[in-house]
Amino acid sequence: MKQLKGTGVALITPFTNKGTVDTASLTRIVNFQIENGIDYLVVLGTTAESAVLSKEEKQLVIDTVVGANAGRLPLVLGIGGNNTRAVIDEFTATDLTAFTAILSVSPMYNKPSQEGIYRHFAAIASVSTKPIILYNVPGRTASNMEPQTVARLAREFKNIVAIKEAKGDLVQAMEMIVQTPNDFLIISGDDMIALPMTLAGGAGVISVIAQGFPKAFSSMINLALQREVDQSYAIHYKIAPAINYIFEQGNPAGIKAVFAALKLCESTLRLPLVEVDAVLNEKIKAFVQAFEH
Repeated sequence: MKQLKGTGVALITPFTNKGTVDTASLTRIVNFQIENGIDYLVVLGTTAESAVLSKEEKQLVIDTVVGANAGRLPLVLGIGGNNTRAVIDEFTATDLTAFTAILSVSPMYNKPSQEGIYRHFAAIASVSTKPIILYNVPGRTASNMEPQTVARLAREFKNIVAIKEAKGDLVQAMEMIVQTPNDFLIISGDDMIALPMTLAGGAGVISVIAQGFPKAFSSMINLALQREVDQSYAIHYKIAPAINYIFEQGNPAGIKAVFAALKLCESTLRLPLVEVDAVLNEKIKAFVQAFEH
C-alpha cells in the first residue's frame, strides 16, 4: 500500500454561515491540498464532523471530494462506529469504487476488551472489499488498541493493511512497528509526534494541521522518509506552535480558524462544537500571516 505512505489529511467539512455544507469551499480545500504536495485525502473522519452529518450530507461530501479530486490522489473513506453490525451494513451498502482504502475507528463508548476489539475488526475484514486502516484514538474512544491486538489483526487479515495510531505514545507506536509484519503501515494520527514516529519506522501521517500548511508539512514527512533528520526537524519546530494552537480548544475548531485566516472557508462548526475564542483566533491569524507557505 505505497499509496498510503507520506502525508494524508483528515479533511474538514466546511459549513456556510447558515450551517449547510459548503461544497464550493470544500472544492477549494481539496485543490489546495493537491496543489501543495499532499499524498492522499481522508474523507469523513473525525475532523470532518461526521458525527453530526446526515446520511445525505455525507453523500454530498463524498460526491464533492470525488469530483474535485478527479482521480488525482488516492482517497480514504471513514466508516466506523461502536455497533459492529451497523458498521458492516454501511460497508456493504456504500459504493467504494472511488476509494483506495477505508479508515475504521476502534469502537467508542462501549469500552470493549482487546478480544472484543479483535472480533469487531475481524467481522469487518470478512466483508470489506477494500483495504482497511485501523484507527486507534483512545482520547475519543475511551479504550486503547494494544500492540498485540494490532499485530494479531495484521497477521491474520491480509486486507487489514495499516493503523492510524493516535494515542500520542511514541513507545506504543514503536512496539507496533516491531510487532507487525514489515509491509504493515504504522501511520501517525498525532501531528506533534508524526516526525519522530516516521523516523522510527512509521509510514507517515494522517494529519489535521497538514491541510492548513500542506506544502511545509508534506515536505517534512518526505524528508523524514528519506532520513533527512535535521532538515525535517527544522520544519517541525517551525510549525509546532500551530499544532498546539489548533488543538487548544478542540478539533476541528482550530483548523477551521486556520482555513478562515487563509480565506478558504468560514470557521463555522456544528453544535456541540463551537468556534475558537477571540484570543486564540488572533494567535492563529498572526501565525498564518507570518508563516511562509
